Amino acid sequence: MRSEDIAKLAGVSRSTVSRVINNYPNVPPETREKVLKVIQQHHYQPNTYARALAGKGTNTIGLFVVSTADKFSTHRIYQNNYFAPFVESVVDTANSLGYYVLIHTLYTLEDYQKVKQACLQKRIDGGILVGTRKEVDVIRELVGLEAPIVLIDYDIGEIIASRLDKSNVSVINSKDYDGAAEAVDYLISLGHRKIGMINGSVNTFSGAERFKAYESVLQRNGLSVEKGYILNGDFLKQNAYHEVRGLLASGQELPTAFFAANDDMAAAAYEAFKEFGLSIPEDISIVGFDDGPIAAQLVPKLTTVRVPIYDMSKEAVQKVVALCEQTVTAFSTVSFPAPLVVRDSCREL
Repeated sequence: MRSEDIAKLAGVSRSTVSRVINNYPNVPPETREKVLKVIQQHHYQPNTYARALAGKGTNTIGLFVVSTADKFSTHRIYQNNYFAPFVESVVDTANSLGYYVLIHTLYTLEDYQKVKQACLQKRIDGGILVGTRKEVDVIRELVGLEAPIVLIDYDIGEIIASRLDKSNVSVINSKDYDGAAEAVDYLISLGHRKIGMINGSVNTFSGAERFKAYESVLQRNGLSVEKGYILNGDFLKQNAYHEVRGLLASGQELPTAFFAANDDMAAAAYEAFKEFGLSIPEDISIVGFDDGPIAAQLVPKLTTVRVPIYDMSKEAVQKVVALCEQTVTAFSTVSFPAPLVVRDSCREL
């Protein structure tokens, strides 16, 4: 049965049926009741809207993956060694709890309208956002829609300062500062004194924390932060490749080691080093971040910081489901450890 059939049986227009299904307020109560009665009699369930209209929810959560820096990539998030495992784990965990997952990718600020529409149209009971940048005004607007929101990789301090910790929002992070500090300390312990960084985006919480740790550890050990050794990869493999290649081609004295803010950018550095005849770790050492599948596949295997993607995504799903089912109502935050995994890409000087 189609919405046109519901409209005929209820004696209303198709647009009225659509407004009832989408729970718009501009429908007279008696008309709404008439349409809902026909929907119930004929078991019409357009994408679980009937459950939502009955106040039972949709048993669907939204997963919104934000990658505004990667808007020109043809592969975008699908071959990203950070986002792809998140998507898989969220879907598996949600399915085990009896929930479906509606997945959207956001490449521009305008794409946040997808989140608003999904909430307003009652297509989801709550949402998970991963990769969000410093966009507290957008978060405030989403929180105002009253659907539970769980943020992965977001500055807790910004949430508290904006007084959003009194709303139905939760934050889940990894301890990126500690993990990055351990990585740079490890390079220093091997005797490296000239350490460069392939930076992520400092507009993200994780990117800012990793860079902050890099600077802090160097300064704590009396080492200078050389601007020429800080390359801006923006968490993207292609950007990192061009940045590293540019440094190698410049003839400038190279650092003896690099700390890359994610594994994709470390992999890009591998390619550039090989093109210029540099061997890892004999000529240059490198540490990555994330410990995605690519880390153990590179030759030599990449020393990196492990982000507990499975634990974070599982916690995010459990949290948003608990908020949807109102088994918890208070703001909460969780930060998971990010340990260093030592492999073969670094050597002692």
